[in-house]
Amino acid sequence: MRELIFATHNAHKVQEVASLLKGVCLLRTATEAGITEPIPEERDTLSGNAWQKAEFVWMRTGRDSFADDTGLEVEALDGAPGVYSARYAGPSCSFADNMAKLLREMRGIANRKACFRTVIALIIGGVRHEFEGRVDGEILEQPTGEGGFGYDAVFRPQGYELSFAQMPLEVKNSLSHRGRAVEKMRAFLSEL
Repeated sequence: MRELIFATHNAHKVQEVASLLKGVCLLRTATEAGITEPIPEERDTLSGNAWQKAEFVWMRTGRDSFADDTGLEVEALDGAPGVYSARYAGPSCSFADNMAKLLREMRGIANRKACFRTVIALIIGGVRHEFEGRVDGEILEQPTGEGGFGYDAVFRPQGYELSFAQMPLEVKNSLSHRGRAVEKMRAFLSEL
């Protein structure tokens, strides 16, 4: 079975993606591949960050690797936090800090439309492939639910009554931005 190095140290991402790639490849983390230092993400686009991370791991290990970058894009905030979603409240902020800042900035705003986008950069045998997933929804007035991570507790996907944080992982994965991007990658890997 093909082995892929996931260019992340984020345990939540690994758990989500591993369940989606089961049976198609063996997923290894950057730490398992011997990379313990922070993986850079200094670009100004989701695609740029995904490629920077995937190439960082590929150059250090010479092994097939992939990375993703995800952003929450809020219409009323001109697409913010976008590529800065993970560090919206500052460089050493927590998920709770980011969510609190977003909710402060959204206070009193009627247009709550938002989308999550994920871009995956995959390097197989030195060849680059890119996959994208998107889900539209809205920003809730307050956090709802205990599951998930990041902005999951304040994002409700279009057509659903529950926030991502209220959904079982299997349900969230079936309709989430990351789930959609990983499913495209899974289909591609299944054909190799």
